[in-house]
Amino acid sequence: MDDTTYVFDADGLVLGRLASTVADILLKSARAGNSDKVVIVNSEKAVVSGKATSVFATYHTKYELNHARKGPFFPRMPDMILKRSVRGMLPYQAKSSGRRALRNLRVEIGCPSHLSGDLPEGHAQGDDSKIRRSLPQRFVRLGEISANLGAPAHRWNGGEQ
Repeated sequence: MDDTTYVFDADGLVLGRLASTVADILLKSARAGNSDKVVIVNSEKAVVSGKATSVFATYHTKYELNHARKGPFFPRMPDMILKRSVRGMLPYQAKSSGRRALRNLRVEIGCPSHLSGDLPEGHAQGDDSKIRRSLPQRFVRLGEISANLGAPAHRWNGGEQ
């Protein structure tokens, strides 16, 4: 089998649109018996549309739902928030194909050196032509949401707070 690794750059893409596209690719691949993989880079630059105050309030509510030991666990880091969003669009608890699909997803903060520039053999740029739009009027970047939740922003800001 000729398995492909699709690379998506989340910079300027709306979180929900990106997550649903990636979930679709992963699920079709898992159900067909392939092991196509998806890598999302620059997760901290994905955007969530809406007024900043309401977006921050929504994510704070989700984060505060959890219990430190019992869960449900909601992540603070931007890569894990994006992965959790994709997981929400897969039949993760109901079917093994959903769990298998999620195993083939990798989300990165920033862009790893081997994926910047020309892609290595077996990697292809993900088709984001259907989801790439101009930025909404009001939006918040995922990195800002994570910093608002208390995640260490120096991991993606390069030492700035």
